[in-house]
Amino acid sequence: MRKSVLIAAATISLLSACGEQAVENEAESAATNNATATPAATEKSAPPAAPATKQEALKIMHDRHEGMEQIGKATKAIGQQLKTENPNVGIIRTNATTINDLAAKSGNWFPAGTGPDVGKTRAKAEIWQKYDDFAAKDRDFRVAAQALKGSADSADVNAIKPAFADLGKACKACHDSYRAEEKKRD
Repeated sequence: MRKSVLIAAATISLLSACGEQAVENEAESAATNNATATPAATEKSAPPAAPATKQEALKIMHDRHEGMEQIGKATKAIGQQLKTENPNVGIIRTNATTINDLAAKSGNWFPAGTGPDVGKTRAKAEIWQKYDDFAAKDRDFRVAAQALKGSADSADVNAIKPAFADLGKACKACHDSYRAEEKKRD
C-alpha cells in the first residue's frame, strides 16, 4: 500500500514536469480506471500490526468476541422486530446503530497474532492466510451495516427488510469461510 502511494506520488511529480495537460490526462485515466475497478480488486490488504504481547493479543481477542456477540444480539433483535406485524422502528434503529458502530471497528479486530494458535477463538487461521479475501468480506459487512443504518434512520420498513437481508448475506459470506463451528460443551 505504501509502495503504491509512493509510486503514484512520483508519477504525478514526473508528469507535472512534462506539463499540466499530461497530469490532467493521467488523472482522467486514473478516474476512469478506478470507476470500473472494485475496491476489493484494487486494494492489497494487510492485517493490522500484531500485538506486542500475548496479553495484548488476548485482550484484542476478547474485545473481538464481545463485539461479535453484541452484533449477534442486535441482529437478532432486528430480526424479531421484522417478523412482527408492526415492527418497532425505534428498536430497529437502535440496533442498526449498534451494528454500524461495531462494524466500523471490525477492521481492527483481526491483527496478525490473534488466531487460534494464541487462544480460544472461532476465527479460523485462514483469515490471515487469505487476508485480501477476508478484508474484502469485512468491507462488504461494513457497507451493509451502513446501508442498514441508513434504512433504519429512514424508518421505512420496506427499505429496512432488504438492507437487513444484505447484512445477513455479508455476515454469512464471511462466517462460512472464516468462522469455526462452535464447540459443544459436555
